Amino acid sequence: MNQNSNSVTKLLNGALSSIKTVVPINYQMEKPRILYEEFFLSFGVLVGITGDIKGKLVFTGDPTIFEAIGEKMYGMSLEGEMLLSFSGELGNMIAGGMSTKIAESGMDIDITTPTILQGETTLSGYKQALAIAANFENIGFMNTNLLLD
Repeated sequence: MNQNSNSVTKLLNGALSSIKTVVPINYQMEKPRILYEEFFLSFGVLVGITGDIKGKLVFTGDPTIFEAIGEKMYGMSLEGEMLLSFSGELGNMIAGGMSTKIAESGMDIDITTPTILQGETTLSGYKQALAIAANFENIGFMNTNLLLD
């Protein structure tokens, strides 16, 4: 990763700090890994990043991961449209927390409205990408992907 690695580190740390604040479930973080090619997903949330750095923050995982996180946060099972709405809001809360954390460091970024990605999807067209997986206790993995334009 060569695009101002300090900025990339701030973005990634902001996202991870926000996950810790937003999601009330113990988890272990895997080591970040560089994505060299497009990647495939079947369910996720994409939030655009604008300002000093441009790109996307994409949260991916099996829908059951998002469902279990929603149940833990709200105490009820989420399905169908409720699950899609919650997943978008989860992405929005994490990206919003990241944006606030980044602003404290002097960087100027903003986020876009979340977009739900479902069905066999390929993401490509970015210049650089990092992925890091959170293994939520008794639930499974949700991946956080930082794609820089």
